[in-house]
Amino acid sequence: MFAALLGLMAALCVGQDQSPQNQPPQNQAPQTPAPQNQPPQNQSPIMLDSSETIFSALTALNACGYDQDLTISDATRSNVRAEVQKNLQESAEAEAARTTLCDFYQGHVASKDANRNLSQYISLALYLDGPPHFMPRVKVEELPPDAAAIAAFGAVLEHFYEKAGLHSIWERHRNDYAAAMRRYHEPLAKMVFDTEIYLKQPSSQYLGRRFTVYLDFMGSPNETDARNYGTDYYVVVFPAPNTPSGAAPKSALKMDQIRHTFLHYEMDPLAEKHYSSIKRLEPLLQSVNRAPLEESFKTNISLLVTECLVRAIEIRTTGSKQAAEEAMRTQAVDDAVKQGYILTRYFYDAVVRFEKDPAGIRGAYGDFLDNVDVKKEEKAAGEVRFASATAPELVRLSRPEERRMLVTAEKRLAAGDPKGAQELAQQALDKKIGDQGRALFILAEVAVANKNRDGAQDNFQKAIAASKDPTVLGWSHVYLGRILDMKEDREAALEEYRAALNEGGGLPEIRAAAERGLERAYEPQAKPQ
Repeated sequence: MFAALLGLMAALCVGQDQSPQNQPPQNQAPQTPAPQNQPPQNQSPIMLDSSETIFSALTALNACGYDQDLTISDATRSNVRAEVQKNLQESAEAEAARTTLCDFYQGHVASKDANRNLSQYISLALYLDGPPHFMPRVKVEELPPDAAAIAAFGAVLEHFYEKAGLHSIWERHRNDYAAAMRRYHEPLAKMVFDTEIYLKQPSSQYLGRRFTVYLDFMGSPNETDARNYGTDYYVVVFPAPNTPSGAAPKSALKMDQIRHTFLHYEMDPLAEKHYSSIKRLEPLLQSVNRAPLEESFKTNISLLVTECLVRAIEIRTTGSKQAAEEAMRTQAVDDAVKQGYILTRYFYDAVVRFEKDPAGIRGAYGDFLDNVDVKKEEKAAGEVRFASATAPELVRLSRPEERRMLVTAEKRLAAGDPKGAQELAQQALDKKIGDQGRALFILAEVAVANKNRDGAQDNFQKAIAASKDPTVLGWSHVYLGRILDMKEDREAALEEYRAALNEGGGLPEIRAAAERGLERAYEPQAKPQ
């Protein structure tokens, strides 16, 4: 195995940024469940590349006011923006295309956080056909939830791409992207090599899986976007400028974030193979109810276990083995536990023993799980004083097959089958499948259909607490406002309509419904006799 790993530095595949007509498979957007064509046999599943599709989407957003961290970005970003602006000034058609594009962008604001807004467009770009057309390669219901909300962006982008001459601008900066990939090639290859040596497992262990790092200059260098779509893992990095010496520090290269995603790439399939052993640990979920974790970690034991193991490996492999650094590792383990990753200490001790064992991670993983003393860990977790907040997890998941369950529930409700919709939404809640806020919203809609006003009010309130989707949040507040109007509590209803504008006002239908509610109290329409 180690002999094979020694060839990794040479085998790491780097994209060639070919023209759209000759793009290699690694530049294509993902499909479901295998987003891209598999790389040719004997080609590394580890990819370093750039994408004209991602470039086009992000350049369009820059033309519409996305200025996040522009002053500390690589000069390429400002140069591209200036070239786009020049083309816009010289063409009335291009300016009109920009107006249409920006109207769409401003009408689909998901958050006051500029980088969260950018993130949904990255999600979509990974699922779009390459230029000159930018249509989703899958059905809307199979897109990740954040991308589905802006699925129509591709058609708007296609028109802007043509009129603003984005392809010519992309061609002029191909050397900039090639230089960035040269900067990343050796550090990325070394990270993969060192990680696989530590785990005693080559990345080719699981066939059909891929790990791709995309580089693009048109986003904030302070941000990194990571995705897991089925068997494919993506990291989108926005390179920071070189230092005067010509070399970027490790922190600027975002290798820690790339390695975190790569560890998920290596660990996630092991969790899938040991479903029964991980399920035994489910009682530990009760121990993290008070923790500041994202909801997915509180409801899915597999995600919690994997994240704890990933963090333990990261902490263990940081720095040297000197006593001073060991004290820093101990503190890092304590910090992870206080954030809610309660098995980090157990896994840290386990990987220390693993380092001395000739077995690879694949062979040791089952023992890691089987040796967890659930009662002991529950007791230890009960004594933890959790932190008040934790940073959001880097790697975002998208499981289209889970999203389809809720799509089917919505279709059944629209077809006049509230019972069928209720069964599917409840199943999604019970099994922690998909967006829990969305499932609760469907249950609230079922209650509306059944004229169960109190049940609807309760589930709309729960949906608001569980969801971050602006569509779910906005409509939930609108419906609550209408229910309160019917209860003749106008002041409370007005508060809900205002909340709807705040949470979902970027969506035209929600804005119109909320504004109507603010103008006059809701009165249900009588059904025709």
